[in-house]
Amino acid sequence: MAQRGVDVSYETVRCWTIKFGPLIARRLRKLRPSPSPRWHLGEMVCLIGGKRMYPWHAVDDEGEVLDLVVQTRRDKAAALKLLQRQLRNQPVTPEAITTDGLASYGAALGSLHLRHLHRPKELRD
Repeated sequence: MAQRGVDVSYETVRCWTIKFGPLIARRLRKLRPSPSPRWHLGEMVCLIGGKRMYPWHAVDDEGEVLDLVVQTRRDKAAALKLLQRQLRNQPVTPEAITTDGLASYGAALGSLHLRHLHRPKELRD
């Protein structure tokens, strides 16, 4: 813009970002191909601000990250929150849901009547 003689401040760029950012993000989401119907769910432990937190993530079988939820607990409610967001936000209904050996997934899938899609993976030491 400076080459064309237009003086733009940082505040102007910030206002443009606030105004046009959501529109651009919406268009990019529409262009994204739909995810695979085979989902892999997992969680890990990390420290955020000195507190133990559990990022729960959902990935399709092609490696595309579908969703990420950070929780303070590893229980059925946290797994249920991730699954409900997944089912609400994804355009594809799952054919198979692969998880690690955590029992919270089985309980959450049971309450959503999706236990027949559950494919628990055996953990190795």
